[in-house]
Amino acid sequence: MARIPDAFIDDLLARTDIVELVGARVPLKRQGKEYSARCPFHDERSPSFTVSPTKQFYHCFGCGAHGTAISFLMNYDRLEFLDAVEELARHAGMEVPRDTQQRNANPGSQGLFDAVEAASKFFQKQLVSSDKARAYLDGRGVSEAIRAQFAIGYAPDGFNALRDALGTDPRRMQLLERAGLFSKNDSGRVYDKFRDRVMFPIHDRRGRTIAFGGRVLGKDDGPKYLNSPETPLFHKGRELYGLWQVRQAHNKIERLVVVEGYMDVVALFQHGVDTAVATLGTATTPDHAELLFRNAPDVYFCFDGDRAGRGAAWKAVESVLPRMKDGRQAFFLFLPEGEDPDTIVRSEGAEGFNARLQAATPLSQFLFDTLGADVNLATLEGKGRLAERAKPLLAQIPDGAFGDLMRQRLTELTGVGARSAGADTHVPAQRARRPSGTPAPKRSLVRSAITLLLQHPPLALELLPPFRFAGLQQPGVPLLIDLLQLVDARPDITTGALIEHFEGREEHAALQKLAAEVVPGDVEMWRTTFMDAIDQLERFRLRQRIEVLQERVRDGGFSALTAEEKAELLQLQAATRGA
Repeated sequence: MARIPDAFIDDLLARTDIVELVGARVPLKRQGKEYSARCPFHDERSPSFTVSPTKQFYHCFGCGAHGTAISFLMNYDRLEFLDAVEELARHAGMEVPRDTQQRNANPGSQGLFDAVEAASKFFQKQLVSSDKARAYLDGRGVSEAIRAQFAIGYAPDGFNALRDALGTDPRRMQLLERAGLFSKNDSGRVYDKFRDRVMFPIHDRRGRTIAFGGRVLGKDDGPKYLNSPETPLFHKGRELYGLWQVRQAHNKIERLVVVEGYMDVVALFQHGVDTAVATLGTATTPDHAELLFRNAPDVYFCFDGDRAGRGAAWKAVESVLPRMKDGRQAFFLFLPEGEDPDTIVRSEGAEGFNARLQAATPLSQFLFDTLGADVNLATLEGKGRLAERAKPLLAQIPDGAFGDLMRQRLTELTGVGARSAGADTHVPAQRARRPSGTPAPKRSLVRSAITLLLQHPPLALELLPPFRFAGLQQPGVPLLIDLLQLVDARPDITTGALIEHFEGREEHAALQKLAAEVVPGDVEMWRTTFMDAIDQLERFRLRQRIEVLQERVRDGGFSALTAEEKAELLQLQAATRGA
């Protein structure tokens, strides 16, 4: 995927009024220089969500949600990054760089979308005229409203129905074939792939039809389900059936229920459980897991209770663990033998199905129960085996409270210390070493400089690189240098864009908190405080360098220094005396 130039993103964010953008979706109330509201990303009684027009940045002090206009659209409207950029660009009257668009979209993709949508409309029209297809859906209790909501259709029996209706010219035939709607036999004859099946269109995250799943009407006709093959539009490991309908039904999705079949999703919606989605004939992939958690904090995996169902559940665990950031939860519901979500919800209703979800097994319990199923924890050998099995899995969990608690649970079960289970991964890879006799600069100096930069990034333009304090061995200095260099390279960058640059890095959370601070005073006062902090850091850097050189003299005499270092030491000492 092409990377949109930073300069374009900066310009786009500069032209976007984040207050107007957020205010169109969330009621904002002015409070001083900022605006506040109840957070749209978690339930709260009193407002803790703020939007800053000067920083072009939003932040929630309750749940930690934060970011720019782009990330707000991604989280609130649930758009992909490129879609959010294009949405803002349209409103700003800007055009996303042409080379980026071309590399992110197949030039022929619109024709494919049109062809697949035409097929969907054809199948829906055929359902109206097919008594047996309608009788099948009537028998399954699928109402007209649900049929319309999911655009359910019918592929007629026979080999050429779709081809005769839509394959009116060679180009359309080629598009339908590329979209996976035709098959070809050994002699080269092209014919309809889906025949005599109820058709379930699969939609992407923008509601466009990209593929189909077809279900047979009779029990003995096989295969039971037939899915579209992989195409330029459709990659089954990245899509979830029903997600588009869930998004349309909810402004805020509290949970998602992952089931295995199209009819399971439809039946759950029919009975009021309208947060169900299905994987498309494949195990839960890492892309599925990321997509699920991007849309809801709680995910329930619903599987058969047999060996195959538990195997599918374990595949889901492996995909979910590396994405278990704090605040996310995963649960596993195993159904009785011979039952599926369709039969359960029809016999027990939404209330009964929801009660089963409430009793679902948390991921943590399922993981340790599965790993320890054949282990005797009464022996040291058994405890050691469980620990060795668990350690590589727990190491995949992102840093945070959940990972700490999982390691703590392993310690409770086995006695193996959290440190040996990987706690050292929380220790920074490198710690700045400071010569023993050098007075430590106040850490608040670095923190103060960074905080002021985040309040008003143009402060960085007061300094010219190279920055004289860059050699100071002090935590936070490399981050301060990164920020100064970033503003120097992109002088118009906003606070929001500055923080967005550090997305995915360990410094991101700290920057987010500092940016959300309300600093008293005005720009002139900030400039004075900022420059004073930089001056002090430069003096500490001089003293630190003097101490390094003097330590070498104490260890090996003045001859231990080169001629250049001797001259440097004399110059530094003179500079500090004059300071």
